[in-house]
Amino acid sequence: MGILSSLYTGVSGLAAQGEALGVIGDNIANANTVGFKASRAEFQDIVAKSLKGLLGGNQIGRGVKIGAVNPILTQGNVDATEKATDLAISGDGYFVMRGSDGESFTRDGSFHFDKDGYLVSNDNQRVQGFEADEKGNIVNKMSDIKFPRALIPAKATNEIKMDMNLDSRVEAGKQFNIKDPHSTSNYSTGIEMYDSQGNKHLVTMFFNKAADRTWDVRGLVDGKEIVGGKEGEYSEVYTGRLTFTVDGKLDTETTTKQAFNFVGGALQNQQIKIDFGDAITTDKGKGLSGTKQYGKDSDLITWKQDGSAAGTITNLSFNDEGVLTAVYSNGAAQDLAQVSLAKFENPESLFKVGNNRLKEARDSGTASIGKAGSAGRGKLFAKSLERSTVDLAMEFVNLIQNQRGFQANAKTITTTDELLNEVINLKR
Repeated sequence: MGILSSLYTGVSGLAAQGEALGVIGDNIANANTVGFKASRAEFQDIVAKSLKGLLGGNQIGRGVKIGAVNPILTQGNVDATEKATDLAISGDGYFVMRGSDGESFTRDGSFHFDKDGYLVSNDNQRVQGFEADEKGNIVNKMSDIKFPRALIPAKATNEIKMDMNLDSRVEAGKQFNIKDPHSTSNYSTGIEMYDSQGNKHLVTMFFNKAADRTWDVRGLVDGKEIVGGKEGEYSEVYTGRLTFTVDGKLDTETTTKQAFNFVGGALQNQQIKIDFGDAITTDKGKGLSGTKQYGKDSDLITWKQDGSAAGTITNLSFNDEGVLTAVYSNGAAQDLAQVSLAKFENPESLFKVGNNRLKEARDSGTASIGKAGSAGRGKLFAKSLERSTVDLAMEFVNLIQNQRGFQANAKTITTTDELLNEVINLKR
């Protein structure tokens, strides 16, 4: 009977509009959820009743149903925060998480470090990233992002580089005296180095012009720092010679003595390369970088060495490429890991599992995991969070629209009820 058909049509409308109201309510409830994407209910009609079979036309609709609920994957606003472990994605991509229920994905970048040093989400899922090797270079190996809490080892100095100018105008022949080195040298400067136990030592380098374009170099330390030395007296730990071309470029650099035998149980006869530059003859270079001999005052321009003391982490920070860098108490900085991002061919089909996390589904495709900014993956912003994409004004408009639809379908049912009542009254 057609009247009963209209009754069920109205019921289908009530059910569909009610579910749509649930979608809108979920959007409104998550208006402040970090990384949340608003969803939209999409309606489909139910297979119609055909009056003339396959001839086409002449069909009576049977009602409506929810055909799909799809997330609207627009970019949310990226707001700056003051928390060092907050991360936001601008563009495509998801953070990769791993926990007790396996691998999952999220846009919520409100992370923190747990008691074991792992970078985790608010529901204790560990953030995945690419590891760094011992030298701080990021390698293509995935693991949990973690920072070491232990004391990092000291590193003995292996090389010292000095870039300086030695004044070609000074007279040669000044006799060096280790008991009065400052007065008996043409130029002196101090540099620092570390022994095998991470102890810092000041080495004072003295330069004497032996002849035109030839300089003798001596490195002295306080005698109390050297095995067999005397406190208050200098001990010689290095001697060498530099020669220059007629146009002031470094020609040769030779080491004639090394005696880095520091006290306290440090490695004896520590080998240190003191590099004065790109020597033409010695290094087969061009003499364009490093030490020169020009007609201007002697001066140390730059110097650096590769040793360090033992240290602990004093600060951690991410950059906009998702690289986690640690700063240590000894002044060193080193990259620890880089946050990985996953990209999907059909991210709308990812399966929601709660706690702002999603899982890979059959229709979503396989996760393509890589670094931020590569192969279409989004860019990362440090000290930032992506806000929800819910537009409250639009949600309330949709709420009113669906409410009116619900009321209209309810009216269909009450009208059908009145018609059925008339049919029942025919017997009277």
